[in-house]
Amino acid sequence: MSCHSNVGPRMQTRIQKQDRPGNCKAMADRLDDNPTGQNDQRIVALRHGTEGMTLATHWRDYIQLLRPAQWVKNVVVLAAPAAGLKLITWEGFGHAAAAFVALCLAAAGGYAINDAIDRRADALHPTKRFRPVARGSIGATTAIGIGLFFLSAALTLSTLACGAAVAAVVGTYFALTMAYSLVLKRWILVDVIAISIGFVLRAWAGALAVGVAASAWLVACVFTLCLFLGFGKRRCELAMMGGPNDAGRHRRTLVHYTPDLLNHLITVSAGIAVMTFLLYTMDPARTLSPFPKEQLFFTLPIVVYGIFRFAMVTELGLYSGPTEIVLKDKPMLIAILFWAAAALAIAYQTRIVGPEGWSGWLHTLRRTYLTT
Repeated sequence: MSCHSNVGPRMQTRIQKQDRPGNCKAMADRLDDNPTGQNDQRIVALRHGTEGMTLATHWRDYIQLLRPAQWVKNVVVLAAPAAGLKLITWEGFGHAAAAFVALCLAAAGGYAINDAIDRRADALHPTKRFRPVARGSIGATTAIGIGLFFLSAALTLSTLACGAAVAAVVGTYFALTMAYSLVLKRWILVDVIAISIGFVLRAWAGALAVGVAASAWLVACVFTLCLFLGFGKRRCELAMMGGPNDAGRHRRTLVHYTPDLLNHLITVSAGIAVMTFLLYTMDPARTLSPFPKEQLFFTLPIVVYGIFRFAMVTELGLYSGPTEIVLKDKPMLIAILFWAAAALAIAYQTRIVGPEGWSGWLHTLRRTYLTT
């Protein structure tokens, strides 16, 4: 049997073209007898069925290293600008877009360095082992250099387009991602809290970019929702790896994140996230909200459906994490789009139907049709 039998059909067909007679594990053992920096990644690839991928670096490997699909997480940057009604001006939209791009560059740099740090652990994961550094098509030193380049680009763009304050937040976000990659991800609960703080920093950068106050409600809503998503990600990883023992070889904290514990944490964090959203909508103070945020209460059914749908999908082990669920699970994507459309319609109602908003528009309709 070929040592590539544990990969999918498409990848197996590609790799078989590179196969030669002999035993791949024996070849890896021979390389182990004479270890060098060059052979190090090749040994990992041979043992995990990806030797054919290490022979040439393709431009697609560099794109994969930067993980553009993960950049969708940075859409939280637009939360404060949208709530502050800043996206309707070219200046506000431009600053928000610049902050978004800067954080995408910083995230790309962080992903590249993280892949270099985690290359050995990723080689043991059923899907992460196909990442360029884990399979040996891009060297660890090269990945770190690319990461530092993208960090420099992120800091330069944020400083020139948005100011030093946004650049400081971007730099803090990058420092947090490095602390997570090196230390924080090894501590149970702290790992998910660190991820949630990263999203709060993204939202804060968006607020600073357009000059609106980052309210306590913005921080609370983003933090609690991301706690729920973070524990859901751990549940996805545990389901994909088959159990705590196998999962622990990839991520140490997964040994302690038992299914029962994660189900409890997901349930608690989901309840906290929904209650935080409700308290925000029912808070009578509108000093920081230029639109009637109490009307967001009517989007509660969509919020609840989205929370429950995500919790259900994480149990199935079909996806590797929240990003993949959002992009590939159609009911979840539809719920998010419906909520975003409803929230924007509420926030920008005076621009859509006039100065009196939706309540005035409905009152006009009633008066028109009931009196005729």
